[in-house]
Amino acid sequence: MPLLSTEERRFADALSRFSRCNPFVPERDEVMRELLGEAFVERGDRAYAQRFDRELGDFGPNLTEIWRRTHDLAKVLRSRLQQGIAATPRELALYEDLDLYHLYRPQLHEFDRAISSALESGEVKPMHRWEPFREEFGQFFRSHGRTLPSDHDPAHVFALFYQLRRGFYHIHQNIYGSSAAIARLRAAVWQSIFTHDLRRYSHTLYDRMGDNTLLITGPSGSGKELVARAVGLSRYIPFNEKTKTFDNFTGSFHPVNLSAIPGTLVESELFGHVKGAFTGAVRDRKGQLAQCDVHGTVFLDEIGELEPSLQVKLLRVLESGEYQRVGETELRHFPGKVIAATNRDLGVERRAGRFRDDLFYRLCSDMIVTPSLEEQLSESPANLSDIVLFVARQVVGDDAEELAEDVTTWIDKHLADYSWPGNFRELEQCVRNVMIRREYHPDRTPRDDVGSDPLVELGAAVTTGELTLDQLETRYASLVYAQTGSYREAAQRLDCDWRTLKSKIDADSLNRLRRALAARKGPSSMRP
Repeated sequence: MPLLSTEERRFADALSRFSRCNPFVPERDEVMRELLGEAFVERGDRAYAQRFDRELGDFGPNLTEIWRRTHDLAKVLRSRLQQGIAATPRELALYEDLDLYHLYRPQLHEFDRAISSALESGEVKPMHRWEPFREEFGQFFRSHGRTLPSDHDPAHVFALFYQLRRGFYHIHQNIYGSSAAIARLRAAVWQSIFTHDLRRYSHTLYDRMGDNTLLITGPSGSGKELVARAVGLSRYIPFNEKTKTFDNFTGSFHPVNLSAIPGTLVESELFGHVKGAFTGAVRDRKGQLAQCDVHGTVFLDEIGELEPSLQVKLLRVLESGEYQRVGETELRHFPGKVIAATNRDLGVERRAGRFRDDLFYRLCSDMIVTPSLEEQLSESPANLSDIVLFVARQVVGDDAEELAEDVTTWIDKHLADYSWPGNFRELEQCVRNVMIRREYHPDRTPRDDVGSDPLVELGAAVTTGELTLDQLETRYASLVYAQTGSYREAAQRLDCDWRTLKSKIDADSLNRLRRALAARKGPSSMRP
């Protein structure tokens, strides 16, 4: 008699794929439908974002039914193994995945409370679910006398479960919206935390991800720090069986805005200094690198602003982990993870000699691009009301529905053609303006000197031969895309692949060109 019947094996196979699937990709719903068949509960078009509230709360009918079936099958298989029924290596692997998913679900409510408590008060509490978890873990993995494909340590599994929940929690809390662009962003952030192969991650990569630097690019105000925070606060933290706590309950996150710090102080802010190292250094000071522990993250915002001399020192940190405080010869070691972000085109900066190639190649072991608000709304215009409600909750708390309705009404009536060049940062100010004055009138003038026209500037630069070939390609590609509003149409005009075109477009040039084109045609012509 086989361990699994044909129908049980079909379910176990699907559950194995489901349990290791990125929870933010559409394929997950397909596997869920395969698991449940006719019992699958369909959701509406706008339920993709709403689903997260259910999964963080009552889990919804689909997940509840999947766990119930998993619970029942896991108990049946454990009984069969105890009776001495032979099992193939593949059947044992499926049994292992069933048990892990079955054990995961009961921990989630305590994990959610622990995450919230740690973020709100910094309080580290013992995990009361640890003892029941360890006991049940032993029942499933130790009692049948078989050798499973993986020799699991219960404390490590408990720590992985906690990390999975923190990853889901922080992605949900920091990245909101139901557009396809946001769905892709959530999925990309999950991969930055756990990679595309959760099995490999759980066995070998969980304590090595700090070696991989993440570079986040995208227009200003598009949420790069929120992405960095989601990744940085979701790193693996070991579980201490003696204290029944996670030693670093949430992971530490140290943001540094390099453009907001005077150039002479950036080195001290990052690396620290010793007393007397320079005028005004009246005491020793720890830099951000020294304040970051092995499970923590330093976020370097506006990395494109870093001076060349400091780029060399940061490169040394990324290559060897070594650095020195200002005025000190002693070598120190940075144990954490580095995430960097910029709204600049580092390809242009490198070609201009302002950003080092070797530093760029150290930064880009992992890359994420944040979409603009315009890109999200062009894909899913109905997503505006959801995003406005999310922003309104950040501004006024739970009592946000009436404010969100006022803001959405104002935008629909007065800003239906607006491109939101300031992205989420500008949308937040729109919410605040409507809250205070019941209106919002954006500044539609170019950010550059009044009277400057990027179309005139481009023509003049071409006539006088001021542009390099790379600069000409970037600005011309941005112009054609600004005119068409479509990567594919612009690529057809330029007779190139749309991906090649997209890689050449500069966000700042594109926004200036869009405003200039709109100003020439009149306000009603501005693209959404």
